[in-house]
Amino acid sequence: MSKLEEVEHRSESPGSSCDESKKRSGDFSDEPGPSDLKVADRKNRATPDTHGGSDPSTTKTDLDVSEGSREESEDEEDQLCPDDPQRLKQQHQLVCRELLNTNEKSCFTPEQLLESGKTSYRFRCPGPGVFQCAFTGLVFVVAQEVELLYRTVQWDESLLQSAGKVAAGMLFDIKCSEDAAVCQLHLPHCETKDALLFDGLLSVVHITDDGMSILEPLEITDTHVAVKVPHLSAFGLIWDFIKRFLNISVPIVGQVLLFLRPPRIGHPVLDVFLLQDNIPVNEVATQQDDAVNIKISSDCDLSFGQSYSVHCEPEGFKIQPECAPFRFKHGPNFHPTFEVFLTTNPKEVTLTVRDQEQREIWKRDVPLTGLRWETPQRKPEDRVPAVIRVPAVDRVPAVIRVPAVDRVPAVIRVPAVDRVPAVERLFSVRTEFVKGVSEAVLKQLLDELLHPHHKIINDEEMQNFGRKDRADRARDMIDIVRGKGNEASSALIAALHKVDPVLSRQLNLN
Repeated sequence: MSKLEEVEHRSESPGSSCDESKKRSGDFSDEPGPSDLKVADRKNRATPDTHGGSDPSTTKTDLDVSEGSREESEDEEDQLCPDDPQRLKQQHQLVCRELLNTNEKSCFTPEQLLESGKTSYRFRCPGPGVFQCAFTGLVFVVAQEVELLYRTVQWDESLLQSAGKVAAGMLFDIKCSEDAAVCQLHLPHCETKDALLFDGLLSVVHITDDGMSILEPLEITDTHVAVKVPHLSAFGLIWDFIKRFLNISVPIVGQVLLFLRPPRIGHPVLDVFLLQDNIPVNEVATQQDDAVNIKISSDCDLSFGQSYSVHCEPEGFKIQPECAPFRFKHGPNFHPTFEVFLTTNPKEVTLTVRDQEQREIWKRDVPLTGLRWETPQRKPEDRVPAVIRVPAVDRVPAVIRVPAVDRVPAVIRVPAVDRVPAVERLFSVRTEFVKGVSEAVLKQLLDELLHPHHKIINDEEMQNFGRKDRADRARDMIDIVRGKGNEASSALIAALHKVDPVLSRQLNLN
């Protein structure tokens, strides 16, 4: 296990509220019966799916017992030992019911941890309460003080297909210091009110080492699906394949995300993502390298399989592709749906998303000022030491230099504005270098940069490289060398050409 690296730590008071403009609020009840929320004059009910057979590995239904059974369970509870896990669980459920009746919910910003390039979230609940994560939208109902640790993991699509299900959101692997302390989990969905009229559309899958089970919802609100937690492991929202795809014309609540890629050699590129509303922005942002997320209102309705196109004003910018179908995405990789190549430097553009009937479904004025990238200025202490510069005795003597009459006339030389500094050349291939460089080549490059004749990196930087994985070391190598100026950047380019001429040619760094 690699060392956890804390990349960001922000905490808010448990009493703070979530962003109401983005998340649609809803109340939750521990009862599996009718919800207090009405949709089109009809109450949502959590109707169990019917599955052939009684194999407990494929279906579980968690429903509250009747009032009579509840009284019987209370008698049994009195006979249980105070330290009995079952009694403790019953007490926790009572606490959770009382918490849900208060309709109080606290929004928190978790600590983010980076491990092997993957983001995990950590938060300590100060006591009993209902807590919503500002990054993922998950809601935890807890009966006592407890520390939560959770992250997104990749779906096993074949496992879902065997049960006739399809992923309807991210899959979350959840752990905590006291497993029984989490009574309920509420997962964010992306359905419209019209879609919620179809019974049995949504459920929750619970995946453990023993297999997969399907939990029927206690309640489905405008924004979340609530389930009881038998014990913590991986939880995710799923659709019934037949019901979702038979009603494919019913749109989902979507979002348009914008990321501005920094200029490489030419101009910036604006990446446009069409995604479901319950995909965390943070999960997308961690994959975009140096691109900056442009925060802007993003809500829109999207229909699976329908083609969409992006239009930009002022006109004249290249946009690719011309149109693209909307597909559900749940990671682990998120790639832009459209790319807008900004061949000039406008302060603002107007972006419009249209469906295949050319109906406008989203339109925003997008400011681009304040999002410029500057080449890092080289500090005097970061310059390449004089000991590795070419000594005067090794320079070409004047007597064998090319005579002035034989030199390339100034009129046909490459203009200064077209010459690309080594710093910018490295920056332009940063992403491709990270993807293409091998572990063996990285080690050889580090040896070259640490060589006494070059000494581009110091011993402390070398030690830091050893604590990271291949991709992070490749990123740090580019960034550290670029920060030390053009001479250091030229040295890295030359070293790459020496140890891996094939990759050097692929990156046009010859």
